[in-house]
Amino acid sequence: MRAENIFERHLRRETLFKGNREALYPDYLPDYLPHREEEIDRLAEILVTALRGEKPSNILIYGKTGTGKTAVVRFVGRELRRAQEVYGKKNVEYIYINCETVDTPYSVLQNLGNYFIEEWDEKIPFTGWPLDKVFSTVKERIDSWGGIVIVVLDEVDKLVAKSGDDILYQLLLLDTEMKNSRLSVIGISNELKFTDLLDPRVRSRLTQEKLIFSPYNAYQLEDILEERVKIAVKDGVVDREVISTCAAIAAQEHGDARRAIELLRIAVEMAEREGATKVEDRHVYLAKNKIEMDCVREAIKTLPLHSKLILLTVALNDEVGRTQLTTGEIYDIYKNLSRRAGLTPLTQRRISDLISEMDMLGLINAKVKSFGRYGRTKVVELALPTIEVKNILFEDEIIEGLKNVKVTAQKKLFF
Repeated sequence: MRAENIFERHLRRETLFKGNREALYPDYLPDYLPHREEEIDRLAEILVTALRGEKPSNILIYGKTGTGKTAVVRFVGRELRRAQEVYGKKNVEYIYINCETVDTPYSVLQNLGNYFIEEWDEKIPFTGWPLDKVFSTVKERIDSWGGIVIVVLDEVDKLVAKSGDDILYQLLLLDTEMKNSRLSVIGISNELKFTDLLDPRVRSRLTQEKLIFSPYNAYQLEDILEERVKIAVKDGVVDREVISTCAAIAAQEHGDARRAIELLRIAVEMAEREGATKVEDRHVYLAKNKIEMDCVREAIKTLPLHSKLILLTVALNDEVGRTQLTTGEIYDIYKNLSRRAGLTPLTQRRISDLISEMDMLGLINAKVKSFGRYGRTKVVELALPTIEVKNILFEDEIIEGLKNVKVTAQKKLFF
């Protein structure tokens, strides 16, 4: 008898999606963006000069995460390409660069230059060239092409925070030094005070036009979700009440459309795995808990090793009912854990700094408490379920070696 393939049971399950699950991913670009018509028209009004063969103004776009900045810029870029086809224009290139991954002056110029280099052996390598050679190659290639180049730098604030504003100065300089081509920059930033980091010369030229995206309210998020549901989910699976719940939760968190879309998708997936025919409010709250736990998992997994040991110290004490610890108590147990793991303990001052960092991440709660004549110190308690924290920590090979460590009520370790 043939053994059942592990996927067969899941393939037989009725799906709640109707073939376009991607529409419930934040990066999906629909044909219509509700409640961003004004921003789309404003951006098109600025960029239309490129279709006339003239350089558009540089633009800086502000707004919190999930307010539609990237979606609008990508949407307008797509429409610009369509307009070129309709009107027979071939002189505009619209280039999108995500500065969260392309985060150095070299990599920005390399990505930009290689867009205009077809021959593989002539492309700018990922590393190894002097920056001035990369700059001159980019200038030569773009200038010989002869047209209008619009460069979108998404998350530009992260690029500047890491590498300074030299790259922005170089791009603006590139525009002035070319004879046959012109270059405009669209910067997208989540940080409203981003321009405070810029040199005044760069700031004045980069901010020739500004667009500010306001957060969505609950009613606007409902409209966005309804449009996505029409594309992605079968009729009758998601009703208005579920959409309203997703929108309300996201609206409480600064009107983040990405959050609302992700919440709805995971709720539908949970209902589907359960074998349900409709999505209910409880699926939404289950999805909310899952998203939050995934964020916690990522935060813990990316902690430095010594921060993980501190968190393990707090979790082990919480497990035996010692829910509040002073910095000194944590340090004593942390030192033993470090030596057990074969590491040299950090100083108590440094441990205090790491505790403050984890407090900011929401992994622990650290409050300064006065002990009268004995002075003031931090009192630390775990902000998350103990078992979840331990399970995530033990995914680290070094921390896993401490799996059998326990803490007694007398503040001592035993193995």
